[in-house]
Amino acid sequence: MASHGREKKDKPQRRKKKNKDGLLSTQDNTDDDGGVLHDMDLPDDWTVAASSVASSRFGLDDDDLLLDDIDENNVEEVNRSLEAAAARAAKLTEALSIATTITSEKRATKREGGYRVLFKAITQYATGNEGMEILESRWDIVLEACLNTLQGKGNSTPAEQYAACRVLEASSVVLGEDRDDIVEKLNGPLKKIINATGRVAQVRSAALRCLAMVHFICGTNCLEVGEDATAVLTLCEKVSAESYRGETVSPILRATALDCWSLLSTTFPDAFIAAGDSDDDFNLGQGLQLLPLLAECLDSTDQSLRRSAGECVSMIHECRLNLGMAEEEAANRTERAYRRGSWDGSEWEVLMDEVKQRIAELSVESGHHMSKKDKKEQRATFRDFMSTIVDDESPEEIVNWRGGKVTLNSWQEIIKLNFVRHCLQGGFQIQLMTNETLQAIFGAVFDGSGMPLNQLEKRMYMSKTSEAAKAADKAMTKQRRTRTNVKNHFLTADGEDI
Repeated sequence: MASHGREKKDKPQRRKKKNKDGLLSTQDNTDDDGGVLHDMDLPDDWTVAASSVASSRFGLDDDDLLLDDIDENNVEEVNRSLEAAAARAAKLTEALSIATTITSEKRATKREGGYRVLFKAITQYATGNEGMEILESRWDIVLEACLNTLQGKGNSTPAEQYAACRVLEASSVVLGEDRDDIVEKLNGPLKKIINATGRVAQVRSAALRCLAMVHFICGTNCLEVGEDATAVLTLCEKVSAESYRGETVSPILRATALDCWSLLSTTFPDAFIAAGDSDDDFNLGQGLQLLPLLAECLDSTDQSLRRSAGECVSMIHECRLNLGMAEEEAANRTERAYRRGSWDGSEWEVLMDEVKQRIAELSVESGHHMSKKDKKEQRATFRDFMSTIVDDESPEEIVNWRGGKVTLNSWQEIIKLNFVRHCLQGGFQIQLMTNETLQAIFGAVFDGSGMPLNQLEKRMYMSKTSEAAKAADKAMTKQRRTRTNVKNHFLTADGEDI
């Protein structure tokens, strides 16, 4: 047969490598699809929704899981909420069936895609008591699949292990409080991953976040010593150090450890965090022992580590203020101002002065070593920290959702909010509306029966031409004008431009 000037090329052979015993091996770091499995570090901004893995390979199209795709236009207004709840329950049941096939799947990309579908289904479709019951009925299967992946069975990749931790973390929020059985099952496996210095930093960070969330939501005071939240708090303190178990700790893992420490600290009294002085080592607060480390973290070059340290210091300072004498116990207003949880006269006074100065510097830091976006974010964040640490002012954050809103006025509440929001990602709003545990944590009251807004109501309340939007636009215009006048204040002598 004529070759037409072309010769058939032979398939490239796999390069033989030597294993640890010195024998030749044809194994490489490719999966069954021919994709390269990166066993080293994941990107710093890796999330459970970062990859473009095609989850439709499981027979469940990821686009079908979007909450907006539920067709409610042809349903009567009275039955819309019931129809939407039924659709979410059906989608959740369909997605949870994937957990039975993950352990037997040979391709890493399919396993990772399955975990991403599970995460999205649990956060967005496991709503209310019905969603919790559906997840509870399949919990043993989901738990087994995640633990197999975390133990490295089936040559699981770091991306799979990260996604499995996120699935377990989100499941603990849905399953709710007073579940010591969940804490006991996850304590050991997650601590092994955190202590394994050879694991990828993002996987260890996800495991630590999962462990902290499980204790925060599901744990009680009935756990044994060494298995309770106090033990996890101590673990976070060790991991947040510059070195742990003879290895240098990644800034990502250190920042995560400080975030987890802040979350678990909200479950303890203020005296446990900020009480005592150097003369009273027995009753010295956990936060006071951490202050020298936090001061070092504020000098780090990693932005996330500085932010986590600043948030910790703000919460410790807030707990210290709450320990001050009551107003009726003080003789006069001056005594109340200067003795209400003050650092004056304590061993930590000099250190706190240095911390205040450093936070003030970070709130106005500039330079070409940071992007414009990072500088803007850091300034805004550390201005909030400075308001609490320097001026003793309480923070304020308002969370709005359909049917109501809640105002948070302490760092403890804001830390809980940020941690839960990071855990649930796009499912935070609907979980806050339907999850009784989250509503109890944040004191949220949902007004309304879950009825969606009709087209007329959307135009009245959500349109850019609505009265609320016009009022917000006027307020922002006034705020911009005032800010510009303040910048140009030196041009006028009388200051009438402000």
